[in-house]
Amino acid sequence: MSGNYMERSLAQIAIFEGSVAWMYVDTVGKVTVGVGLMLPDVAAAQALPFLAAGQAASAAQIATDFHRVGAMAMGHLANFYKTPTCLQLDEATIQQKLESVLAGFEVKLRAKWPNYDQFPDEAKMALLDMAYNLGPDGLLKGFPTLVRSVTAGDWKAAAAECQRRGPAPSRNDWTKSMFLAAAEAAATPHHAAAAASVPTHS
Repeated sequence: MSGNYMERSLAQIAIFEGSVAWMYVDTVGKVTVGVGLMLPDVAAAQALPFLAAGQAASAAQIATDFHRVGAMAMGHLANFYKTPTCLQLDEATIQQKLESVLAGFEVKLRAKWPNYDQFPDEAKMALLDMAYNLGPDGLLKGFPTLVRSVTAGDWKAAAAECQRRGPAPSRNDWTKSMFLAAAEAAATPHHAAAAASVPTHS
């Protein structure tokens, strides 16, 4: 696979989630911004450097916009929640936040699988997509059969267990294809020898 797996993950998740500079309501009724970043409360929104007409927004302005959006109906495209004066994040902030979130998720994945760094890149990409979509706990607790397959390094079995409810079929298909590609990569002599030298833990 060409390119760094994290760079490829960042790009692919941005395609799946979309990137929206202003706050909107997602498909489950949560205020969201950037690349699918859910904002559970006003404080979470106020922790981000929102801009008002190109200038740093105040905490009061952020609270007002958060509540405005939160009171609106879900089920609309992101542009429905945009107004001429709504607060926005710049692209650099959105990208930085996405990178930070994924890095934090990798910490949890490494805690579960100490040999995570020896996984094929395709497996890491599949796991990161699932973690971003479901949250790490949603992945690790909600897919026990997949977790056991990953622990065993059985990527074909993981491919058969990665179907999620909610994402578009194309996203589930992509994740499955990554696990299947990981199975092919793991079968190469070089990768198989490297993986065999690292102990696994459940």
